Amino acid sequence: MDIGQISEAIQRDGVWVVFVNVLLQQLGLPVPAVPTLLLAGSLALTSGQAGQMLLAAVAASVLADWLWYLAGRSFGYRVLNGLCRLSINPGSCVSETESRFLRWGLGSLVLAKFIPGFSTVAPPIAGALRMPLPGFIAAVSAGAMLWAGGALLAGWLLRERVREAIATLNEHGVLVVVALAVAAAVWLGWKLWQKYRFECLAAIPHITPAELIDALASPAPPLLLDLRGATMQAETGPIPGATPISLDELRALVGKEPWDRAIVTLCACPEDASAIKAARELGKLGYTSVRPLRGGYEAWLASARPQEEQEEIQPSGQP
Repeated sequence: MDIGQISEAIQRDGVWVVFVNVLLQQLGLPVPAVPTLLLAGSLALTSGQAGQMLLAAVAASVLADWLWYLAGRSFGYRVLNGLCRLSINPGSCVSETESRFLRWGLGSLVLAKFIPGFSTVAPPIAGALRMPLPGFIAAVSAGAMLWAGGALLAGWLLRERVREAIATLNEHGVLVVVALAVAAAVWLGWKLWQKYRFECLAAIPHITPAELIDALASPAPPLLLDLRGATMQAETGPIPGATPISLDELRALVGKEPWDRAIVTLCACPEDASAIKAARELGKLGYTSVRPLRGGYEAWLASARPQEEQEEIQPSGQP
């Protein structure tokens, strides 16, 4: 397809092309939207046409964010955990993103479109935390306006360069495909390298749920640090005897403990990502007896339930 055909297609169906492309991208599919917005901006014939494309992009973005918001409101941490499990690198856990969201508040939704990976995760976090819908819609609309408007404006300002780039792509199609394939391979290699590095970091002694239950019942129980996100803690309640904490708070909250204090870190991330990070960080600070809980919150829950049931049954069986 040459530049003339591309121009004709954008000018004829630009609004729908922009709407569908942005909607798919904001729903989480690996479909880049910024190149489409740049191209659409460069080929807009009038300010009215550019305005329609902007409204289409904003509408698609807000619709996708609203759907993610409803998913987070309905299913809570299960949605966030699902997004976390889709990541190639388990170290990039949603709980870290959630802590950023809590720090930045409503402004995080305005900036979300400009932060890779945050755009898809922020709306379900807002829903799970029961953020008021009017404030949510206002924030994501402002963010979408800045993001899409900036791309369309950049495309219009650089319209000659964009058209030259498209013409070059038409002339060297094979080279472009090879370059894209190489870029994709480099990106995948980098993600796999991050996963490998995490697996190396994860090779530290863990504690099993059964061992933790016995240790908590001992005369010198360990300090149990609960690194689950605020969303999950609000839904499932606190863990008895645990101290809720985030990775950013480790030094401040644990700094007064003796260096030889037994510490257990617990999270609800795939492959115990946050718990391992916390254990590594505490080890760097000088703590000598830190172990992450193997299997995280789900394993803890599975082990704690039989014990609770036994404690409930035992008194009724006494004479």
